[in-house]
Amino acid sequence: MTKKKKRTVPLRLNILFFLIFLLFSGMILRLGIVQIVYGEDYRKEVERTEEVTISTSVPRGKIFDRNYNTIVDNKPIKAITYTRSASSDQEERLETAAKLAKIFDQDTTDSKEDQEALEEDLKKITVRDKKDYWILTRPEKAEKKITKADRQKVLDGVMSEDDLYDLQLERITENELKEITQEELKVLAIKREMDSGYALTPQIIKKDNISEKEFAFISENLDELPGIDITTDWERNYVFDKTLRTLIGSISSSEEGVPQDRLDYFTSREYSRNDRVGKSYLEYQYEDILQGQKAKARNITDKSGNIIDTEIITEGKSGKDLIMTVDVELQQEVEKIIEEELKAAKKKSGTALLDRAFVVMMDPRNGEVLSMAGKQIKKDENGKTVIDDYALGTMTSSYTMGSAVKGATVLSGFQSGVIKPGSIQLDEPLYIKGSPPKKSYQTMGNINDLEALQRSSNVYMFKTAIAMADGEYRRNKSLPLDTSAFSVLRNYYSQFGLGVKTGIDLPNEATGFKGRDVTPGLLLDLSIGQYDTYTPLQLAQYVSVIANGGYRMKPQLVKEIREPSPKDNLGSVIESINPEVLNKVEMKPQYVERVQEGFRRVMQEKRGTAYGYFMGADYLPAGKTGTAQAFYDGPNKDQFLSPTYNLTLVGYAPHNNPEIAFSVVVPWAYDKASNSHPINNLIGRRIMDKYFELKSEQSKEGIEEGVGQPENARELEEAE
Repeated sequence: MTKKKKRTVPLRLNILFFLIFLLFSGMILRLGIVQIVYGEDYRKEVERTEEVTISTSVPRGKIFDRNYNTIVDNKPIKAITYTRSASSDQEERLETAAKLAKIFDQDTTDSKEDQEALEEDLKKITVRDKKDYWILTRPEKAEKKITKADRQKVLDGVMSEDDLYDLQLERITENELKEITQEELKVLAIKREMDSGYALTPQIIKKDNISEKEFAFISENLDELPGIDITTDWERNYVFDKTLRTLIGSISSSEEGVPQDRLDYFTSREYSRNDRVGKSYLEYQYEDILQGQKAKARNITDKSGNIIDTEIITEGKSGKDLIMTVDVELQQEVEKIIEEELKAAKKKSGTALLDRAFVVMMDPRNGEVLSMAGKQIKKDENGKTVIDDYALGTMTSSYTMGSAVKGATVLSGFQSGVIKPGSIQLDEPLYIKGSPPKKSYQTMGNINDLEALQRSSNVYMFKTAIAMADGEYRRNKSLPLDTSAFSVLRNYYSQFGLGVKTGIDLPNEATGFKGRDVTPGLLLDLSIGQYDTYTPLQLAQYVSVIANGGYRMKPQLVKEIREPSPKDNLGSVIESINPEVLNKVEMKPQYVERVQEGFRRVMQEKRGTAYGYFMGADYLPAGKTGTAQAFYDGPNKDQFLSPTYNLTLVGYAPHNNPEIAFSVVVPWAYDKASNSHPINNLIGRRIMDKYFELKSEQSKEGIEEGVGQPENARELEEAE
């Protein structure tokens, strides 16, 4: 029994040792596999330290007119991008740029556009760019620019390495820069675009005229081009060329990126520095809506900044679409009329001053702007005479408007109590001590308020203003007046929108100029529109207030915001922009009705100052003409110092149920050396004829206007 026991102990130990041997052998084998086979992958996994979220651009929202005709669209274009990793150096980018340049050179079908794009890229290259390139590509020559003494200064701490580099730059001669060949400049142009991007953010380095051959070759060789990718970009397509261009505004290029003065604003809203943003007017005003929701991706990098992987976080979504209140068909017709009448007036009047004209048409019931048109005669860069879009001038430039504002003067007289409906005054030349006679264009005798508007009496307005200033006219005597009447009259005017911002949904609206001199005689000039200045848009808002019975409506250019439009369809409505009453003129209804009757007579009865141009119009127009003596303030003001005349016209129709109101402004239409030409009345008649003609055509086609809007401002106020 004892001998058997001694034999079994060593056997068990042997089995135990064998098992331990197998276990350790397995562990050693596993560690070997992990270290040798997967070691590099696990090392990178361990070294992943940074996840950087990037945003990629999406198309901006489209812009449509009120009848859903496309005004601004996006055109898809092929693009080549470069994403610079944190570890990328100058040598790597130079090598990649050289490869790209060779690819572009392989395409021998370069068009004229290609050549122009290349020339533009080459123009962007600065002397500093060339010097940096020279040092990078000619290291031995660059090293010789540095002396031993320079090196010693660095060792002594007197000079830094950056200072040393600056010395190299300074010592490069013009002849040495001429060593850079045309082919090298192409490489430099590409590298310059690559350098301008921000780390880990895609930077477009080419998008103009990329051929199918170039696009295909690059896509097949992305592995050899670190950081390079291909994508589809977009550019703004303004469908109607110059129509409304100045009002629509512009967007920045990817090179410009976000403006420096608004960098904090945009970066706080997750914009990238090289994002394209609205720079002016409609594109600027509605930037938050048009920009859209950018696609977001996460770049996962290692400690060296190399991009290991890219993960899509959220898909992008195009910007929301805008539906404007403008009727683009009417807009184009109005622009055509302005151009034709400008050319004709220029030829007939013989004045060198006439160079612009403006029209604003809006619905007085809800403030929707149907047309904002302006044209300006200019010389292009080649000295050729052209007519450019100047719709912007309807709200950014101001002029004396003349008798067109007399409706506001009469209403101010009613409200202040110095006259009442039916008041009669003697229209006679006023002889005021120390000043030339102040009179109407003809002596009219005793007239009432309706005749004063119909025949455009200056004297009736003068005497109304004198009464408001507690003055008393006596022939050949001085005329002391209470100068506070300037503020009183301007306050009444402002209720109609004259001299104050209209509230239109665009930035940089002008308010006009208020004269600072309070000489009594200038109060009389103010009462007939020959002192303060107003914009064509203010004039349209003013006549709309008279047309709708006393409601100052906020002019609006956008009526709806919609989801991005699917192909060939409109997206659903997100928001409808409701009409807004800015203020109601606090006057008795019969006061406004009295001025409405005076305006009706101007266009529909004999002796009306616009009757000869609007007689027979079946749409029953009402309005007021204006002529203002002014001084030329145009681009050549140093050459023309003599007085000139502005021609204006305001109106609406039908007089008994107004649906359209308008203003026509033609600054510097003629001077004393040229012939008067009724361009204001000719434009006014033609645009109104065209409006009702198009309305009839659109009605036949089943286009419905103003759906869902209040019928008039009074209903809107009651609804509120």
